[in-house]
Amino acid sequence: MGRRWTTWTGVGLTALLTLFLILPVILSIVAGLSVNYARGLSYGLTLAWVGQVWDLYADTILRSLIVAVATLVMTLLIGVPGAYALVRRGGRTARIMEEIVTLPVAIPGLALALGLIITYGGYGTFRQSTLFIAVGHVLFTLPFMLRAVMAVLETIDWRVLDEGAASLGAPAWRRFVDVIVPNVREGILAGSLTVVTLSIGEFNLTWMMHTPTTKTLPVGLADAYASMRLEIASAYTLVFLVMIVPLLVGLQMVAAPQRERLGP
Repeated sequence: MGRRWTTWTGVGLTALLTLFLILPVILSIVAGLSVNYARGLSYGLTLAWVGQVWDLYADTILRSLIVAVATLVMTLLIGVPGAYALVRRGGRTARIMEEIVTLPVAIPGLALALGLIITYGGYGTFRQSTLFIAVGHVLFTLPFMLRAVMAVLETIDWRVLDEGAASLGAPAWRRFVDVIVPNVREGILAGSLTVVTLSIGEFNLTWMMHTPTTKTLPVGLADAYASMRLEIASAYTLVFLVMIVPLLVGLQMVAAPQRERLGP
């Protein structure tokens, strides 16, 4: 009886916490679909505000997708071979390199952006380009790709796979592409979804780095809340959720088989 009471108490507290966290999101969605949120839902629902968001901020939405894709490509090209190199190298040097790569996560986004501006702000074309923001996102998201791939590498016997392919005469690059990469695909998928979701939702770093012509979705969202009526700003939030929630669900679906394989 005592155990059942404890279980139901835990379920109740979890439900209350979930409601506390999700209620603001629900109210924001309702506001973005309301004809006039201040007057209540009796005035009806509409998609007009979503249409206005697209008219006003379509460029920020598309730019966020471009930045996310560019960030993903760069983190894949750097993170996957980098993770393999660090696991293969091992020892204190590899751990130091891993900590150095992870350091941007511990630095506030504004400070990291300021460092990039001080370093590369003199290169006008680069500073004012979307690529500049993508580079900042790579610095922030690379550790997540690196750790995801390394976690899988540490659960497989990659040495046996590598030596087996080498004994058949495969060169190093072929062993990496044809043997290592397929065996760490779960880590690559999990890392990719993490990178994309973080890039689309990243605000602090982007706010400091952006220019009037390189606004992304989160920066546009902040502008909408600061200068537009509540319904438009909330509709912008709805657009953001439509983009980000499927990616988060995908992340959970990809991560679940990996957790089952790794076991308790």
